[in-house]
Amino acid sequence: MTISTGSFAKALLPGIHKWVGLEYKDYMPEYSAIFEKNTSTKAFEEEVGVTGFGYAVVKTEGNSISYDDMEQGFITRYTHAVVALGFIITREMYEDNQYVQIGLRKTKGLTFSLKQTKETIAANILNRAFNASYTYGDGKELCATDNPNKSGGTWRNELSVGADLSEASLEQACIDIGEFTNDRGMLIKVLPKMLIIPPELEFDAARILKSIQQPGTANNDINALRTLSKIPGMTINHYLTDADAWFIKTDAPDGLKYFQRRPLEVGTENDWSTENAAFKASERYSFGCTEKRGIFGSPGA
Repeated sequence: MTISTGSFAKALLPGIHKWVGLEYKDYMPEYSAIFEKNTSTKAFEEEVGVTGFGYAVVKTEGNSISYDDMEQGFITRYTHAVVALGFIITREMYEDNQYVQIGLRKTKGLTFSLKQTKETIAANILNRAFNASYTYGDGKELCATDNPNKSGGTWRNELSVGADLSEASLEQACIDIGEFTNDRGMLIKVLPKMLIIPPELEFDAARILKSIQQPGTANNDINALRTLSKIPGMTINHYLTDADAWFIKTDAPDGLKYFQRRPLEVGTENDWSTENAAFKASERYSFGCTEKRGIFGSPGA
């Protein structure tokens, strides 16, 4: 589509007091609090899991040592997509426009759109966390109760029974995270790091995590989550679409991450024959998760 004099007829005449809707305040980037940034110089990036060794075996006198094997695990691929948007404006509209701010805000509007798009693409990793149509290298969705181990057996990074955000559900999540094992079923140290919630859960989360006594009761019991500092951080993501779903980011390495292939670029070019000016903005990146032990979630009750 082309922005012509007919698109902004009022802009050709003086007398407009104010153009409304040209600019709004924007949230600070929220994806960067959840996803670890990486850079890339290739069309895609692959990260390959490796299974560790199992438990040691008692060696009896005179007999050989038992030998174990290590193998390649699940593969995660990050394919970088180009995200872009632009607009075309006729030379006549550019020349006859009486309001400089309209032309300036159109270009700023492109960068605003790309920022919003990036936040949405990032948040969709969590928005689709319980959707079996979006799977990872192990063939399961991001959060599941039956994630397979390459060496056999399963593990879970989702509550066995979905529950709304509460003191009890957060405590159970912390217990489950503390019981994480590696691909060979050996206990590993993974700690909760940050609660990730939509705006609808902000006040409940504050009461649960910051109350000195046990929240929501007349008891004088301590708030164990606060006293033990089990979940030290909290972040609100305005682009989460499920008002009941909540997540805990852990300190497991190689969890939620994104690759920046090319940063945001804004450019313009004139067409020789029509004298129209084309403005464009584009960026190239990918979001995903390699180590699913880096996230724990519940879709709500």
